[in-house]
Amino acid sequence: MTAVEASTTGIRAIEAEAVPTRFARGWHCLGLSGQFKDGKPHTVNAFGQKLVVFQSGDGGLNVLDAYCRHMGADLSKGRIKGDELACPFHDWRWGGDGRCKKIPYARRVPLRARTAAWTTMEQDGLLFVWNDPEGNPPQPEVAIPRIEGATRDDWTDWVWQEIVVETNCREVMDNVVDMAHFFYVHYSFPTYFKNIFEGHVATQIMNGLSRPDARPPGKGPRMLGNSSVASYHGPSFMIDDLTYHYDDMDLKSVLINAHYPIDGNSFMLHSGIIVQHSDKLPREGAEAMAHKLGEFILKGFDQDVEIWKHKTRIDNPLLCEEDGPVYQLRRWYEQFYVDVADVRPEMVERFEFELDTTRPVEAWKQEVEANLARRAAAGRQA
Repeated sequence: MTAVEASTTGIRAIEAEAVPTRFARGWHCLGLSGQFKDGKPHTVNAFGQKLVVFQSGDGGLNVLDAYCRHMGADLSKGRIKGDELACPFHDWRWGGDGRCKKIPYARRVPLRARTAAWTTMEQDGLLFVWNDPEGNPPQPEVAIPRIEGATRDDWTDWVWQEIVVETNCREVMDNVVDMAHFFYVHYSFPTYFKNIFEGHVATQIMNGLSRPDARPPGKGPRMLGNSSVASYHGPSFMIDDLTYHYDDMDLKSVLINAHYPIDGNSFMLHSGIIVQHSDKLPREGAEAMAHKLGEFILKGFDQDVEIWKHKTRIDNPLLCEEDGPVYQLRRWYEQFYVDVADVRPEMVERFEFELDTTRPVEAWKQEVEANLARRAAAGRQA
């Protein structure tokens, strides 16, 4: 059936424009800063091009376009010499500011010997790069907030994972408002769900119960549920203050969900977690728990990816009353893909939506009980 035929029979046709040809304005996390501090240049494919990350002699991290403006060699295949990155082809020396500092065999450096240097920021053990198609510098109001525990001794180090996802990065953003998928895809049990969008920040507040039907019976401490306040600061970096509630303690953690576009149809997805030590969870136990949660979160991303790689892009999703504010989220998200002068008030004005969870909780309780009954029956037969 064609789209024209569908419209005549009352069947809603799926609409989808081409993915944007520009990349979102904002800070993007490239990963743990320590991985770039090994004395070597590193290739990063982002924003539809190849970049090179290197540490200069003063300890600072720099990001340049990867291709040398002299004869086009790949600078990420070169060597770091002092404060400069040396091209592997003719040894032209490039500084972190994008200027060629030295050509060993030449009397002087051409005045136009410059390449693109990207604005970077190192914070909380993470490396960020600023992207703006208009070329404007980052403003103070869009700064990434400091993360509690990232530099404190009573928290673990980052447990960090990354995965390449072959789809447009809007798919991961839709999760901000999609409560129901947490039950069906990630086997959690949301009981409270609210969204707040304001300025460049989109927040998801979610409380939930444990799923006894989704874990092996009688193994480890009993988790009662969790509470989460997760905020995207800009188009690609989410900080989630996430607390797991057990019958004998609360486990405090901070989860990072971050990404940067490789091109219009793929992105690098990062997840990181740190866990706070406590009297009931000393350092060694907290480290073990952080790694366990890191594996659990990566499994959750794998579940998402399995959905994304088989679904189609859809601009006009057909929603029911218990779905979240998908259209409002996408309106907020659009602000990062237009010029600053074209950001409309409705993209940044405060918007709040608390989802009525009465019907979902009722249905999900019945499903959990039915799953447990089937498990018990299977156990008796075994």
